Amino acid sequence: MIYLAQTDTTAGFLSKDLKKLNAIKNRPLNQPCLICVSKFKNLQNFSRVPKKYKNLIRRSKKTTFIYPNLKAIRVVKDHPHTKLLDKLEWVYSTSANLHKKEFDIEFAKGKADVIVDYKFTPAPASKIYKISKTNIRRIR
Repeated sequence: MIYLAQTDTTAGFLSKDLKKLNAIKNRPLNQPCLICVSKFKNLQNFSRVPKKYKNLIRRSKKTTFIYPNLKAIRVVKDHPHTKLLDKLEWVYSTSANLHKKEFDIEFAKGKADVIVDYKFTPAPASKIYKISKTNIRRIR
């Protein structure tokens, strides 16, 4: 099931099927994708947060962190998109466009199984930081 929704950053495809998302975007099927969760409790199911960065992660908005186990996870708080995430617990998330192309509403609507929102605003992507037990590095 592919959902088209206005995420906290931009219009995006959401699904629990990573290969289907990558096929829609015409990119390698094994390419990793970020995971969105709505609660910190769900974050614990995917990765252990280094103690040094717990407060930073809790306070950050529109920010994705790549954890020591190399999973990219964003916690979405205080956004209408959170309601969908509460129902699904977690989803893979990617922008609703072809790989390395601009957002096209017709393409996005044509590829989605369920359209959650009808007003879409393309916006800048989330910030991405890679964290380890001792270091943090900005990726995007």
